Amino acid sequence: MAVSGEEQGGDGRDGPLWWDRRRAAVLDVSLAGVSVAECAAEGVVFARDVGVPVVLGVLFGVLTGAVVVLRRRVPVAVVLVGIAVTPAEMGFLLSLVGLYTLAACEVPRRITATLSVMSFVATFVVTYVRTVGEEEAGRTLVVGLSLFMAVALTVPPVLLGMYVGARRRLMESLQERADSLERELSLLADRAEERAEWARTEERTRIAREMHDVVAHRVSLMVVHAAAVQAVAVKDPVKAARNAALVGDMGRQALTELREMLGVLRTPRPDRPERVVEQVPAPAVAVSPGGEEGPGLAGLEALVGQSRAAGMAVELDVRGAAGVYPAVVEQTAYRVVQEALTNCHKHAPGARVVVRLAHREGEVAMQVENGPGAAGAALPGLPSGGNGLVGMRERVVGLGGVFVAGATDAGGFRVSAVLPGVPRG
Repeated sequence: MAVSGEEQGGDGRDGPLWWDRRRAAVLDVSLAGVSVAECAAEGVVFARDVGVPVVLGVLFGVLTGAVVVLRRRVPVAVVLVGIAVTPAEMGFLLSLVGLYTLAACEVPRRITATLSVMSFVATFVVTYVRTVGEEEAGRTLVVGLSLFMAVALTVPPVLLGMYVGARRRLMESLQERADSLERELSLLADRAEERAEWARTEERTRIAREMHDVVAHRVSLMVVHAAAVQAVAVKDPVKAARNAALVGDMGRQALTELREMLGVLRTPRPDRPERVVEQVPAPAVAVSPGGEEGPGLAGLEALVGQSRAAGMAVELDVRGAAGVYPAVVEQTAYRVVQEALTNCHKHAPGARVVVRLAHREGEVAMQVENGPGAAGAALPGLPSGGNGLVGMRERVVGLGGVFVAGATDAGGFRVSAVLPGVPRG
């Protein structure tokens, strides 16, 4: 079905038969009515000229004029009918409407050009033949008049149809681009929502990992000290009191670190009060680029000292000249050692532990290795969710480092990590 260039309103099809719109059907039927009246009147003259009954001439004109109603369905046929009846000097409106519709619709341009030339020639020849016999008309005037009629009845409707068709196609192209842009914007919005959800998930995971690192180590030491208090409460009250004080210190440090972590989740305030210094040396603090506080490599000595105070035989071995690392690298290294020591308290009570830290060119390496637990040593009964090693691996790999953990041949366990001096990813 060919589509003409008239503007169409609405979004859906609501016209009868081959019309997309009711108003298009009304327009075509109205044009057909005018064309029928014109061709019927011209059919009377045609019948007299050829010597046939007037009724036949009128009937021929009615059938010819009614073809206009098919202009959207078969515009080529309408133009051909207009060319065919040109010698009868009827169907001027039919020819004009047919050529306009043909040029406006999506018929191949070579067909439009061929039929337009045929209509031009037919109009020129008929006009020339009708006027050449008049005595007062010279040949030049006849040719000029014929050329004028051919141009007037052919060129304007074709040019107008081409303009309207091009404008319609431009509007359709703009509409398609607008629809495409709307789909792309919707897709971008969906992707932005997915990225936001991913970011929220990552943030929840990071917060959970920080909470685990802060709480697990402190609580593990508190449980170990509490068990020691219970064991020596009657035999050595002085040692029991010292262990009880350590339990209190561990609890206060855990609460302090939790408050600091929760403070990061809120809007930072410039008048934030300074941190209260506890009795037990607090770990050194590193500040991340985002302003988040966290422990650093300088706090490893204090961290190891806390485990020694809890009764663990732990040795710290530092090699190489300390470099200047980003806060996130120092914090990650600290958390790896902290979680490894926590696991030693949980799973290897009484074992000898060695903490190794090596400063190399462009990277820092750490290793926590424990031997088998002491024979007969009771496990502290600390719960384990299996998230410690997972969290350490995520921290290290997230910075572009390498993480390895596993049992040793001597029956102990080793945690090793290497972090780049400048984090990647």
